[in-house]
Amino acid sequence: MAQLRQEVDPSEVGLDVKALDRLDQHFAHYVDEGRLPGYLVSVARGGRIAHLTTQGHRDLAAGLPVEPDTIWRMYSMTKPVTAVAILLLVEDGVLSLDDPVGRLLPEFAEPRVYVSGSGADMVTRPADGPILVRHLLSHTAGLTFAFYHAHPVDARYREAGLEFSVPAGADLAETMAVYARMPLQFEPGTQWNYSVGFNVLGRVIEVVSGQRLDEFFADRIFRPLGMPDAGLHIVPEQADRLSELYGETEDGGIAAIPGLPLRGRPRLLSGSGGLAATAYDYHRFAEMLRRGGELDGVRLLSAASVDLLSANHLPGGADLRTFGAPPHQEPGNDGLGFGLGVSVVIDPARTLAPSGLGTYGWTGAATTAFWVDPAHDLTVQFHTQLRPKSLKIFPELRRLVHESILD
Repeated sequence: MAQLRQEVDPSEVGLDVKALDRLDQHFAHYVDEGRLPGYLVSVARGGRIAHLTTQGHRDLAAGLPVEPDTIWRMYSMTKPVTAVAILLLVEDGVLSLDDPVGRLLPEFAEPRVYVSGSGADMVTRPADGPILVRHLLSHTAGLTFAFYHAHPVDARYREAGLEFSVPAGADLAETMAVYARMPLQFEPGTQWNYSVGFNVLGRVIEVVSGQRLDEFFADRIFRPLGMPDAGLHIVPEQADRLSELYGETEDGGIAAIPGLPLRGRPRLLSGSGGLAATAYDYHRFAEMLRRGGELDGVRLLSAASVDLLSANHLPGGADLRTFGAPPHQEPGNDGLGFGLGVSVVIDPARTLAPSGLGTYGWTGAATTAFWVDPAHDLTVQFHTQLRPKSLKIFPELRRLVHESILD
């Protein structure tokens, strides 16, 4: 069975063993306090895994430990995979980043933009221009999520039954019709707002390729890269390796909560948050990116496409705090731009946690994270299964990994 293994001593690749021990102790303390069920963290330099730790449980009630082959709900770490799928279609010559989405999905052909009011009194107008594929990839399309409570359009999403991002019981095509009826918060390309846009991209992939989304991912990404457990659902023989999902309680503890249904093929195949995978699988994906689109002799993407994915696409070199909608105008977004499905460090002096210039990656709702640090030749991933309320893992993880770099 394919699983991660430590391949080299940290000191051989310029990493501080004592600093990595501090990292382990820091997160083990959260497990001991009952604030995390368990976790896996890996740090690779130059493609070789120099640090790999598992701690705690994937299933507390059953007493099952986290192991290297544990399967995790990746949630929004699905988005970089979807971005790569779009770039494959661009390289195939059947799609352009500047294609109007309405040409591919006719329900989006006449978008309308919010002007004023709320509820039945909401006023909208025709958009000045179309939503482009690149707007969806960079979260600048004007779409939103229902869980925000910052704008009247957020409330319109809730009224449409999108509290959980998708309508109950709908498939991907049916979901597009609901999204397309929603007004845009702003003119496409004029602001950044995290949104349901990657589900729209999932449908674009289906329409352009003629394949279901899970089939395209498997044929064009997972099998070529050797990601044996990755998919948009799990099969029965994988079920006992799937981690349970936990939520943070009001008193700072954790309790099991329902997770994304993964046992059996879902009706809605989500390019936004549907992926399940092991750390081995996602390491393979991240290493392909670090190596400029190639892994073990398999060329998945051109180096130019990886450069495009990991470049800042916000106008004028802006960061997320200055270009973001109000929910994103927070200190944690200082110095971070946004590429195609990934955040990008554009000013390390201003980021909340130490980071190398050009570092890119993303996170998932169940407290998963990955990043590629080209300046230090690192790929890092962290996995647990916790829907947090107050626990802030990622700045601490970035700082502790950064402190381990000796050269």
